[in-house]
Amino acid sequence: MKDKLTREDIKKMEEEIEYRKVVVRKEALEDVKEARAHGDLSENFEYHAAKKVKNKNEGRIRYLERMIRTAEIIEDETSEDEVGINNLIQVYMEDDDETETYKIVTTMRNDPTKNRISIESPLGKAVLGHKVGDRVYVEVNANYGYYLVIKSIDTTNSDEDDELSGY
Repeated sequence: MKDKLTREDIKKMEEEIEYRKVVVRKEALEDVKEARAHGDLSENFEYHAAKKVKNKNEGRIRYLERMIRTAEIIEDETSEDEVGINNLIQVYMEDDDETETYKIVTTMRNDPTKNRISIESPLGKAVLGHKVGDRVYVEVNANYGYYLVIKSIDTTNSDEDDELSGY
């Protein structure tokens, strides 16, 4: 399955790759070189830690490059009064009798701990394209789902503060 990403997601990923190649890679190589100079590598914790950081950085670069190569570029085609990508929405959960706020994002910006919900998640798929006042059924699986009501949509919320998921 291809990840659905916006041009802004791709741009941020390219910026992260560049930063990791120019800054982080250079620092990691220096740390490895310095730790190697401390002697016996078999018992040198600093050397092993520096190698781990270096390898983690290289892995992240490869991951981002693969994501860019395989991504499906999408455009937000929703109107101003419909739930779209990077909109902040407030929904009333009927079963819980509670109101929740979520930001609808692409998979790369997904972070449920910060209430950023992917357009690929059951909730994201269900609310995309709906309007304030719509009662929406969120199908979690074939045996379970729930209803919510869209209370508000904020289309002015910028995505500048969003980081990409990763390490």
